[in-house]
Amino acid sequence: MIIPKADRLAHIQEYYFAKKLAEVAALNAQGKQVINLGIGSPDLPPSEETTAALTASAAQASGHGYQPYRSLPALRKAMADWYDSTYQVQLNSDTEVLPLMGSKEGVFHLTMAFLNPGDKVLVPNPGYPAYATTARMVGAEPVFYNLTAENNWLPNMEELEEQASQGVKLMWINYPHMPTGAEANSEIFQSLFALSRKYRFLLVNDNPYSLVLPNTAPLSLLSQPGALDSCMELNSLSKSHNMAGWRVGMILGRKDYLDTVLTVKSNIDSGMFQAVQHAAIEALRNSDEWHMQRNEVYAERKQMAHKLLDMLGCSYDPNTVGMFVWAKVPDIIPDVEVFLDEILYQAGVFLTPGKIFGSQGDRYLRVSLCVPVAQLEESIKRIKQHTINHN
Repeated sequence: MIIPKADRLAHIQEYYFAKKLAEVAALNAQGKQVINLGIGSPDLPPSEETTAALTASAAQASGHGYQPYRSLPALRKAMADWYDSTYQVQLNSDTEVLPLMGSKEGVFHLTMAFLNPGDKVLVPNPGYPAYATTARMVGAEPVFYNLTAENNWLPNMEELEEQASQGVKLMWINYPHMPTGAEANSEIFQSLFALSRKYRFLLVNDNPYSLVLPNTAPLSLLSQPGALDSCMELNSLSKSHNMAGWRVGMILGRKDYLDTVLTVKSNIDSGMFQAVQHAAIEALRNSDEWHMQRNEVYAERKQMAHKLLDMLGCSYDPNTVGMFVWAKVPDIIPDVEVFLDEILYQAGVFLTPGKIFGSQGDRYLRVSLCVPVAQLEESIKRIKQHTINHN
């Protein structure tokens, strides 16, 4: 390069999966035919009504120009209706709903909109790496709060209070939790909301997994009375509606917060393709039966993933939520990442090391359920056929 990279990238690394999937692609080019159990990209299709709406809208000559920065009023209305029917949260579609091109961009937009250099941000450990990465990009300081299996991967409120009292501007939570699959409850949300009001920070829940293998009725942080004062929520159609590549998400919250986010967003994109918006409206009307059928598929896969983990001697909670299984690797294995690379290169099966989600994930791995049962069975067969030494 004839110029150096920006200073803000000094402590930023390429996203783990971007790098690792390139490695997997290189193995496939050599004929390895790797089974990818690492990434949560749904392999099931959206509903037929969703794709039909896409093609019908795309055929309209008038639908290919720039779109409104707040997206179509009909899409905002569909999102508000979905939150009402799914989470029993009533939102004003004109002022409290902002569609996004996937919720991942919402993490960046929120960070850009509210954080200054030196601001502190509470980030879960383990947790989605983008929370800390985006904070560092703007010069803010991630402050990690530890989650443990002993506390069911929920925040320790005493430790959290001590950290919050030191002055923070924003806190990320992610329930149902990725990567562990832990569920929160109203009591935890109430405690976190009270903490955000006491110490005057913005509390944001990233909530894309609540419809995938739930144990209880789906829960939103915004269901807490008065939550809009200091809380926002991200959601997405990627996991719950099998639309990861379509890039449809949303951010929900009070008008002044959303207007601030829109200041950033409107300077970055020029609106979502109209046909995708029309398709998303249809997707949000998917029946309970459609969601149940998707979850039946994931439940069958989950049982096979458990068999794979049993074979590896891992321990796990069988009642987690979402499209991953989080498992602790036996103590006899000295280095989890080396162990998983052995499985990748010898057996051609890619599993995600838990340490990429933070130091609290160092002794864990994550298995994706986004492959057919036959591939999970083949993964078990391959690993059995190769000498994966963990004795």
